[in-house]
Amino acid sequence: MNIDDIKGKTFDFITYEQWQEVALKSLKGLPFEKLLTKTVEGIELQPLYTAHSPKLQSIESIRSGKEEIGWTIAQPLYTNDADSFLIKLEESLQRGNEAIVYDGNDSIQWEIEHLQKLAQYMIQYPIYFLNLSEEHSIMNVFSHIDESKRQQVTGIVECEADILKTFPHLKTVGASTIKAHHLGADAVTELALLLAKAVELVDQYESFEQMAEQFYVRIAIDTNFFMEISKIRAFRALWEALSKSYQVKEVVPVTIFAETSMRSYATLDPYVNLLRAGNSAFSAVLGGVDVLTVHPHNVLTELTPTAERLARNIQLVIKEETFVSEVVDPSGGSYYVEALTKELIQKAWASFVEIEKNGGYSIYVESESFKEKVNHAYEQRLAALATGKHSLVGTSVYADLAAEESISPTINIPGRLATPFETFREQFNRFQPKVGLCTFGLLKDFKARADFITGYLATAGIEVVWSPALSDVDEAAKWIAEEQIDYAIVCATNNRTIEIVEPLLEIVQEHVVVDVAGKYDDTYIKQWTSKGMNGLIYQGLNKLDKFAEIHNRWKGVDVNE
Repeated sequence: MNIDDIKGKTFDFITYEQWQEVALKSLKGLPFEKLLTKTVEGIELQPLYTAHSPKLQSIESIRSGKEEIGWTIAQPLYTNDADSFLIKLEESLQRGNEAIVYDGNDSIQWEIEHLQKLAQYMIQYPIYFLNLSEEHSIMNVFSHIDESKRQQVTGIVECEADILKTFPHLKTVGASTIKAHHLGADAVTELALLLAKAVELVDQYESFEQMAEQFYVRIAIDTNFFMEISKIRAFRALWEALSKSYQVKEVVPVTIFAETSMRSYATLDPYVNLLRAGNSAFSAVLGGVDVLTVHPHNVLTELTPTAERLARNIQLVIKEETFVSEVVDPSGGSYYVEALTKELIQKAWASFVEIEKNGGYSIYVESESFKEKVNHAYEQRLAALATGKHSLVGTSVYADLAAEESISPTINIPGRLATPFETFREQFNRFQPKVGLCTFGLLKDFKARADFITGYLATAGIEVVWSPALSDVDEAAKWIAEEQIDYAIVCATNNRTIEIVEPLLEIVQEHVVVDVAGKYDDTYIKQWTSKGMNGLIYQGLNKLDKFAEIHNRWKGVDVNE
């Protein structure tokens, strides 16, 4: 066959039903539902999306709802005084930052000479002043800007001071789901909250259009790549639907100010946070945010200039290397993203309607049902990490025992998923039993299980000692005594384990806690437990529950109470 023949060839069209038939064969008797994945949002993810997937359609409002192509790089400056803030501001702007970000939670006191310098920057770059009260000293900067130049000041100020009314292009009224996100809220809940808050704000204005001119949203973007892309896109469509429900003549685009979520940030092995930040940042720009902050990888502990530079460079690399800033809706047309966006829109609108029926935004966020819903989503995510269904690299899997012992964060983020693992790590750093793996047979017989147990316990900071390849229980008992092992775990093939567990327990049970690696029938478990076995360790066993059991035993707590 020559090249001309190859060019003329085409592939036969394969239907979804044909693909499904092949997929079922590969499952070898398991139901097709095994390929479906249920998210915390209650969305059932399909194994394949095609142009013929149900309810798939392009959503035009996602493109029309974005005011400008691309996004603004808005990196905060971490400093404690006004002089260094201005120095770092100039440096960051020269190196790619595109905005002035200031958090009013900082304790900086601004004097007149500082405010005058800052005012000059504010005319040239958009500002994002967050968490401010009217009494904060930085608010005096607005009086240092000539009235003729106030229309040049753009951005967001989280404050409703009267002087801001003289700045026509500043947005001062917004909705934020960042706190709810960190506590565990899923994408559907976040979207519903944004709509409900907007509706609540309308009553403060003469019309929906007037409110919309001042409105912005702040959201956090986690590492669930496609879900976060779809969340941003869904908001654009939901905002248009909400606007039209108020019979507006022209939909006012909303500024979406996003930041990388710290829900999945960890203090252990913090460089992995760079990967999480990059993942979140890329999904944010593919989804179409207008402004983006990337939190440095060690922001929770000891922030460094290098970390600030790397966080800024994540955005610069995406902007310069991918060219997504040249496209209005970079992820538009993806069958999966379009389908996921549509499902989020439908579920979020239904949730929003339910919030309105039950009293609106302020009443709902204080209700027990909201708190229970958010906490349930948090528990679902934590359980997925603890059982190995999902992972936090460096924390729930592949833990580095050589990492720094001091892991206490300087910033408290309630709902951060790594916190329970870090707490156990800190506790076992202060005291821990001497743990030994009793490995029986040839290396090939026990290595897989021994590696698993070593990694499993490392996520709690527990170091494991491997025995030499043992031949019988007497040899195992001798090794346990010589090494002064407190906690022994039997690692062998299933058949060998069944042979040796009871004899080993008869020798060492009074002096050593014994666990067995692997899963076994209830008959064996009951039999071994009656002889003194503590428990099992296997893939899917909840790590946090197991760590609590180990910790309580060595603290002298009766774990059976």
